[in-house]
Order: sequence, then C-alpha cells, then structure tokens
Amino acid sequence: MKTIFTFLLVGSVLLLSSFATQSGIDEVIGALRSGNSTELSKYFDENIEVTLPDKSDSYSKAQAQLIVKDFFKNNGVKGFELKHKGDAPDGHYCIGTLQTNAGSFRTHVLMKSKSGKELVKEIRFQAIE
Repeated sequence: MKTIFTFLLVGSVLLLSSFATQSGIDEVIGALRSGNSTELSKYFDENIEVTLPDKSDSYSKAQAQLIVKDFFKNNGVKGFELKHKGDAPDGHYCIGTLQTNAGSFRTHVLMKSKSGKELVKEIRFQAIE
C-alpha cells in the first residue's frame, strides 16, 4: 500500500511540475503575440543573448528589455505565429514568425531552468525576405 501511495505521489508531482514548466514558454509566446515587451522581459535571465537584424550581443536584463521594447515599437508588432515548441536540455524553446508592420521575422526563444524558474537565455529575430 505504501508503495502504491508513493508511486502515485511521485507521479502527481512530476505531472504537475511539467505543466508549471510549460507555462513559462506559453507566457512568453503570449507576450510575443501581443508585442508586450514588459511582460516578455519578466522572463529574461540576468544576461541574455539578443539577436536583431542589425545587431547581436549579450546584454543585461535591463538593456535587453530596452532593446526589445524599441524593436517592438519601431516595427509595430501585429502578432506571432507559433511554428514549433519543444524541450531543450534543461529548458524549452519555441520557433515562430513575428508579424510586424515592417515585415515578418523568424523568431527563436530559448529558455533554461535557473533556481526552479524558466528564464529566457536567448531571443533571436531574423528578417524573412
């Protein structure tokens, strides 16, 4: 009886933790869809790799927030179409198309687990021609 109870308890914890982990990537996807840089930056790690069509570098969380906010503002985000999301070592990723007034951008987001929380480590926007 103890073995069955233990098995059910461990199974429930694993199942619930997988739902909690996925919600981080889902929140990031929602922020991309709405073009909400403030909501998106809540998931930024202390240092994040940001790639834009005209520049690419590693930035602090505050710098990355300003860069992404400026990118969204200058391009006028209209939506985000998710193409794929999946598991990465120690985290999750998503790939999609960010639709803007200035054109479409292939977007890649990589999240990693840090201190029990999923954080964006890398975000890339590549112009689609």
